[in-house]
Amino acid sequence: MSLRLSTVILPVRRWHEGGRDQWLRAELLGFHTAYTYDHLSWRTFRDGPWFGALPTLTAAAAATERLRLGTLVTSPNFRHPVTLAKELITLDDISDGRFTLGIGAGGNGFDATALGQEPWTPRERADRFAEFVPLLDELLTEGAVSRRGAFYSAEEARNIPGCVQRPRLPFAVAANGPRGLRLAAQHGQAWVTTGDPKLFEEGTPEQSLDAMRGQLGRLEAACAEIGRDSGPMEKILLTGFTPERSTLLESVDAFVDFAGRHRELGFTELVIHAPIPDSDFAADESVFEKIATEALAQLDD
Repeated sequence: MSLRLSTVILPVRRWHEGGRDQWLRAELLGFHTAYTYDHLSWRTFRDGPWFGALPTLTAAAAATERLRLGTLVTSPNFRHPVTLAKELITLDDISDGRFTLGIGAGGNGFDATALGQEPWTPRERADRFAEFVPLLDELLTEGAVSRRGAFYSAEEARNIPGCVQRPRLPFAVAANGPRGLRLAAQHGQAWVTTGDPKLFEEGTPEQSLDAMRGQLGRLEAACAEIGRDSGPMEKILLTGFTPERSTLLESVDAFVDFAGRHRELGFTELVIHAPIPDSDFAADESVFEKIATEALAQLDD
C-alpha cells in the first residue's frame, strides 16, 4: 500500500474564529483525512476552549468537499452505542460517505469521571469495549437492533436508512492488548497505534520501531486466528507520542526519514498534529505546510 498523510485538528478554536479555516486548509494542503479527538476535555487543554468532536466534524463535513474526516478516537467513556450510532449515520450522510470512526477503549483522563462515575480499571475498560464495538457494528449495519448486554443494550433501535458507506462506515480500532487486537481483527478496517507508551519519555527511536514491529506482528496473529489476512488492513500511526516527537516536525527531511522507516515497517497512514502555539503541539506553520505538500513526494524520489 502507498503511504498516506493525515492530520489531527484539536477542537480548541471557535468555528468562526479560525476553526473553520483549519479544516479548509487541511483539504487545501491535500491531507488524506483530518481527524479530531473525541474528548470532553483533554490534558493541558482542560481549562481552555474545547468543543465537541461530532458537531465539529459535522460542520467540517459541510465546509469541505473531498477531505475524509474522523475521530481519533471515540471511546465508551461517555458514549453509548445506540445514541452514537444515530449520530454517526447522520455524519456519514452529511459528509457523503467521507467519515471514519476511530475507536478505542478509553483511558483514565478527565472523560473517565465527567459523568460522575468512578474510573474503570483496565479490565473494566476492556470488558466494556468488547461489548461496545460489536453492538455498534450491528447498529450501523442493521435497520433494527435489539440486544441485552452486561453494559450496553438496545431495544428495537432503528437506524434507517443506514450508512452511505456500505455495509457501514469504516472502523479504525486503536488497540495494543490481545483483547483489543482481536476486536480490531474482527471489526476493523484499520488499526491505530501511538507506539509503545512506555517508551515515550526515555525510549530510543530504535526501541520504538521494535515495539511497533511487535504490535504489528500481534495484529497479524490476531487476524490469522480468525482466518483474515491482515495485509489489506490500513495501519495508522498517530504521531507525536514516540521518542522522535520533539524533532518530527522540525524539518521536511526529519519527517521524511521518520516516514520512510515507518512505511518500511508496514504503516500505511501517518497522522500529524496541526500546530497549536504555546502547547505540546507547537510547531512552525511553514514547515508543517511543507511536510503536507512535499514530504510524500520526496519520500518516493
